Amino acid sequence: MNHRTRIVGLGHHVPARKVNNAEIEASLGLEPGWIERRTGIRSRFWAEPQDTLSGLATKAGDKALEAAGVDRKEIGLLLLATSTPDHLLPPSAPLVAHMLGLEHAGAVDLAGACAGFIYAMTFADGFVGLNKKPAIVIAANILSRRINPTERASAVLFADAAGAVVLAPSRDPGHGILGSSLASDGSAYGLIQIPAGGSNRPFSDEIDVAETRMTVANGREVFIKAVEMISRCSRQALGAAGLSSADVARFVPHQANARICDAVGKSLGIEDSRIVKTITDHGNSSAATIPLSLSIAHGANRIHPGEKLLLAAAGAGFAGGALVVGV
Repeated sequence: MNHRTRIVGLGHHVPARKVNNAEIEASLGLEPGWIERRTGIRSRFWAEPQDTLSGLATKAGDKALEAAGVDRKEIGLLLLATSTPDHLLPPSAPLVAHMLGLEHAGAVDLAGACAGFIYAMTFADGFVGLNKKPAIVIAANILSRRINPTERASAVLFADAAGAVVLAPSRDPGHGILGSSLASDGSAYGLIQIPAGGSNRPFSDEIDVAETRMTVANGREVFIKAVEMISRCSRQALGAAGLSSADVARFVPHQANARICDAVGKSLGIEDSRIVKTITDHGNSSAATIPLSLSIAHGANRIHPGEKLLLAAAGAGFAGGALVVGV
């Protein structure tokens, strides 16, 4: 008997505050149009002071669960992919599960940075296949509170958002993860980081506040490594599924910046019409970008049964991966 999974619900949520490029360009002294030319971003959404990570995640999760029509008492697992939990301790996932009314679900955070959703989907797929219970994967971040407003490399990119996917058991061999590839490169560990705040350099009076904010050490090196890792993992995942890029109905890459999406698409031979892009209006919300993009794409042009999706990401760590998913 095949123990497969299928996507039965999608949802997303963004904060109310929309921030256009002009606001950031003015604060950084950049000429009008600089951000869009370099990143493909025109606007992004940033959290208001009252917004919480658990709140954003819950709103996205609620939409996905409503779309799935699954009895919430049947959900067996909630995985929350985030780099910006409400607190360092405890994890935010149990609170989100409580807010969603998931009475019998396990819940845990996953800190996989931009690739967090890929890893969470991999784990959730295994859980559903093994336990025959639905699971929900939520990726959410409030990165606006981790931006260094004086560092151009990070200030122009990052955004706040949440996206969610509900997985349910299936016996159809064409459903679920058909091929996967995961990768890491610790030699690039310091390319994207928040230097202080962990156990290596805990908060103290001697720590400059700038060291508790996001920093991108070498944007060009990030671009090269991201394109290579996403392209390589995508080819390996397609190979594992016995498919080629021509079989992919939609390629949903992490929305790091438009140039990375375009470069990977060209490397894989996937034309622009099959690449899902949300970065123009929503910026880079790290792990949240793929489920956000899936939800937006489904709302605009319904994802139909039988489609093969290619999901891929790379980011801080350096960690990445790709999944071929049958719908």
